[in-house]
Amino acid sequence: MTRTAAGGIADLPPLRETIAAHGLDARKRLGQHFLLDLNLTRRIARAAVPLDTGTVIEVGPGPGGLTRALLLEGAAHVIAVELDPRAIGALSQLQEASEGRLEVLEADALGIAPAALGAPPRRIVANLPYNVATALLIRWLHTADEIADMVLMFQKEVVDRLVALPRTKDYGRLSVLAQHVCEVRRLFDVPPSAFVPPPKVTSAVARLTPRLRSQRLTDLRPLERVTAAAFGQRRKMLRGSLQTLFRDPVPVLESLDLSPTARAEELSVSDFVRLSKALDLH
Repeated sequence: MTRTAAGGIADLPPLRETIAAHGLDARKRLGQHFLLDLNLTRRIARAAVPLDTGTVIEVGPGPGGLTRALLLEGAAHVIAVELDPRAIGALSQLQEASEGRLEVLEADALGIAPAALGAPPRRIVANLPYNVATALLIRWLHTADEIADMVLMFQKEVVDRLVALPRTKDYGRLSVLAQHVCEVRRLFDVPPSAFVPPPKVTSAVARLTPRLRSQRLTDLRPLERVTAAAFGQRRKMLRGSLQTLFRDPVPVLESLDLSPTARAEELSVSDFVRLSKALDLH
């Protein structure tokens, strides 16, 4: 990053002025809560290093708080995907100051594959809109071959589920899918007071690094079906909850050395993977 580019970004108006100038009040229907503390956004950006090669994909940049941090921390190429047209104007000054390192795309991230966004290695770094955060993550888990790393902010309860272990209350479908595809690590919590407007819940940042292709399923759909059935009726024994998938779940479970009277939260991630492979055979 050149001294001129760094200086240009640092000299931009405060984010609160940018928000006021562009009428960028946070909208609940878009799940918007803006993160304005540059010390905090730079901490998130540093958690995603290295940033100086490939492409950083940011979803929901809003007025550009995290975007500024990514550029100040040396990101070589940032593609910011934003659905709200008001934010596109708010990002224009930052785009000019970035000297070609920031590209702003007005689009719905749910409709875009990471492979269509910039050169690899691709890192996704985002303060995700609450209303689509889980849907986006599951979509990205399906396209893990296209992603080198993800540093993402969610509601804290979502991160609790991402890192949960078997036999705990937070362990569920999202735990299994995320932990099978990625190495998942909780980084730090972010209090409501850090946002404008403050949400009613604490947020948390997690890093998800896709495992080698040889260590994960090439098709996640069978695993999605098995976990949906098992956790959709999590109080039921597996011999009951899996009846929608197997004509008779009992012999299938016994062939995998799994107890038909066990419940979903008792199975490990690898147990669910073995069950999903059995589903392919039936």
